[in-house]
Amino acid sequence: MGHGRTTLRTAAAGAVSAALIAGTVVGLAPAAQAAGSVRFVDITGDGGTALKANVITPAGADASHRYPLIVLPTSWGLPQVEYLAQAQKLADAGYIVLTYNVRGFWQSGGQIEVAGPPDIADASKVIDWALANTPADSRHIGMAGVSYGAGISLLAAAHDPRIKAVAALSGWADLIGSIYSGRTQHVQAAAMLDGAGTVTGRESPEVRQVFDDFYASNLSKEQELVEWGKKRSVGTYVDQLNRNNPALLLANAWGDTIFPANQYADFYEKLTVPKRLEFRPGDHATAEITGLFGLPNDVWTDTERWLDHYLKGVDNGIDREQPVQLKSRTSGGYEGYPDWKSVGATRRKLALAGSTTIHANVDSGADGGVIFLSSILDQIAQLPPIASIPLLPRRWAAVWQSERYAGTQQVRGTARLHTTLTPTKESGTLVAYLYDVGPLGLGKLVTNAPYTWYDRTPGQAFDVDLDLFSTAYDVPAGHRLALVVDTVDPLYIEHNPSGAQLTFSSPANDPSYVDVPLREQ
Repeated sequence: MGHGRTTLRTAAAGAVSAALIAGTVVGLAPAAQAAGSVRFVDITGDGGTALKANVITPAGADASHRYPLIVLPTSWGLPQVEYLAQAQKLADAGYIVLTYNVRGFWQSGGQIEVAGPPDIADASKVIDWALANTPADSRHIGMAGVSYGAGISLLAAAHDPRIKAVAALSGWADLIGSIYSGRTQHVQAAAMLDGAGTVTGRESPEVRQVFDDFYASNLSKEQELVEWGKKRSVGTYVDQLNRNNPALLLANAWGDTIFPANQYADFYEKLTVPKRLEFRPGDHATAEITGLFGLPNDVWTDTERWLDHYLKGVDNGIDREQPVQLKSRTSGGYEGYPDWKSVGATRRKLALAGSTTIHANVDSGADGGVIFLSSILDQIAQLPPIASIPLLPRRWAAVWQSERYAGTQQVRGTARLHTTLTPTKESGTLVAYLYDVGPLGLGKLVTNAPYTWYDRTPGQAFDVDLDLFSTAYDVPAGHRLALVVDTVDPLYIEHNPSGAQLTFSSPANDPSYVDVPLREQ
């Protein structure tokens, strides 16, 4: 286990983190030089920790005038130059912008706390510094960020009522629900974070132990892991956030393999603040990345519009638009909805009839792809992971298919699996996949999700209810939907003892099905 996880962690760090870091630094340097208004400063964070930061003020700023403030915490593993292109645009629009390197990374002091209490306190210390050392207006303070910066911004807004607006891009609301959904370790996602943290920062002993326990599937530490994650999840503080009443923009990608769309959608429904939810094709932070280089970008355009309206009072109409904005993975335009419940207002059940037994421990060929690569291919070329449904070995994969559809099926929202499972072992893992199957039997992945169980009586049936990851995908006329279930996927750690078998059944009094959400047409 140790050598394999270390290898994956190192590969993740080298292949993605270093590339993003290098690209960001090289790509943004010209913008920073051209701006000529960047001031690099040291800010004393919580407990005296030194935080490296930069401040950009509007050209010709008058010290006697007060300007709205935007604070941008960096993403996981990236230096404070990450946001310089967008920070300059915001400064040109009349904001004081302060970007800072979160503790434990690069030249900032301290250790990585994974958005723990010191990180939340740091955000307030940074605001304090800006109010004391720049002409920032204490009545008009916003935060924004990508990934780690998004999560810290949301947590800070729940704890600091001075924050009036947040744009949280590719962030999380439920940390454990993201990388441990269905009680299943998302091992590639964890290895990516762990590897980038190892290369670019200094993990605290607590964080190192959390990663090690996570990889080792240490059930005795599961509750500790859950509690650790709750402290770092804004969903835990939703009541505080609603009381503080900041305006929240939440944006994410359908194929985010680190923070799946479901957890943002569930969180959005609990909010009573001014709010907006946006989903687009792509993987973690890929929808925002062109904006970091100063290129036209929908996410950053909406971020500036959101901040303009709620910090500067600009009447740009964003508050009158439908608050839920989706872009399908297979069609071009945006769709507006009044709330998340309206996204998949129509539901159609695909019956999972009969009784099917599969053997565990072998990858059938159905899988969720490779972290980043697969969803980026889907984003750019509409090429999601593909499997030949007729050729999937039925010894290792259970397969059910719908009839061919006469018209296009616009899948929108969260599909739900309900089935009766009888295992031969006390623990195990299954992964469910929903495919769009063409006339030749080639299936394109629509969505998937893992599910793990422990301490079940072998031979005794129990119900499985599983939410698949939320998505927006158009199934063409003449195609089918297929549900495939197997037991091994490289994205996840599986927990099937050697020789395990799984039997799926559909009792008359409790039939099995996949409930598919569809857009009203």
